Amino acid sequence: MAKKESVNAVPAEKLNSILQGDCIENLKALPDACIDLIFADPPYNLQLGGDLSRPDNSHVDAVTDEWDQFASFKAYDDFTRGWLTEARRVLKPNGAIWVIGSYHNIFRVGTAVQDLGFWIQNDIIWRKTNPMPNFRGTRFTNAHETLIWAGRDKKSKVTFNYTALKAGNEDVQMRSDWEFPLCTGGERLKTSSGTKVHPTQKPESLLHRVLIACTQKGDVVLDPFFGTGTTGAVAKYLGRNFVGLERDQSYIDAATARIEAVQPLQEEAIALTPSPRAAPRVGFGQVVEKGLLRPGKMLYCSKRKYAAKVKADGSIEPISKTPTVPQGSIHKVGAGVQKAAACNGWTFWHVEAGDGSLKPIDSFRAEIRAEMKN
Repeated sequence: MAKKESVNAVPAEKLNSILQGDCIENLKALPDACIDLIFADPPYNLQLGGDLSRPDNSHVDAVTDEWDQFASFKAYDDFTRGWLTEARRVLKPNGAIWVIGSYHNIFRVGTAVQDLGFWIQNDIIWRKTNPMPNFRGTRFTNAHETLIWAGRDKKSKVTFNYTALKAGNEDVQMRSDWEFPLCTGGERLKTSSGTKVHPTQKPESLLHRVLIACTQKGDVVLDPFFGTGTTGAVAKYLGRNFVGLERDQSYIDAATARIEAVQPLQEEAIALTPSPRAAPRVGFGQVVEKGLLRPGKMLYCSKRKYAAKVKADGSIEPISKTPTVPQGSIHKVGAGVQKAAACNGWTFWHVEAGDGSLKPIDSFRAEIRAEMKN
């Protein structure tokens, strides 16, 4: 029997709270394997040289804060490896991390992510629909940021709500390039004087997609660079728990007020589109046993090119057009007649309805599953 990997709980007093202080020291104070997902928006180490102005000589409100300044690349790398090491320790065995960055830092962060044993699942390009122009005209407009999604290690069975994402994307697979605007308008937190509370506040829409994609209701999401609390606000809204780490009191005050104003969704609104893989297992033999399809009934592919006969043991026998394919399961026979490596027999085989049309035998499986719920 495989050894069950242990997980721990975040102490109650730290759950859904903002912990003030150095992120690495606060991470060290958390138990091993207590976090389901980490979303990290670390300092970008932008290395800006002097003030930035628009063509009309107005000042550009760029990131010039002390927390984004490092003495050297080595200093930044040491900091990155320090917090990532502790982040990996607090993740559950099947936990995952998301890290967002720009070209200034994301490649250095990505190297550290791999060196420390995380296993990269995807990189995501966030394409900004309203990026800041390149006012000096010396480079391309920097219109995107990169997110790295990685499991705690290669064996991690990370949460990925594929079916839910596809359902919300017009039944098309979600791609790895996402379009969202920068955080503007009423969502942007500002001081009484009208200046931005935080220079790199992320849009809630971005965090909404990340949490829908990679968490379940009740999961604990950690943000080690909490800022104005976008992660916490979205987590509360979607019925997740959060732990925020932040050293700046002004950011903590803004985040606290913001999160307190969030009204969580009702229980029924949080439920994700279920994955077919999570549905109860049903064998074709059960369809025969329940009398939904009687032995001797004919099955056809959607174009009636191939046919097979249902047998009493739940197997099917191909008709003489395919004499080299032996009697077997709906999947093996479906693959055999097509000379394919594999086949989903539930969707390949059909049965004649009363009006002579064909319906997939998967409808019988759905009927049995519906009975199981009642």
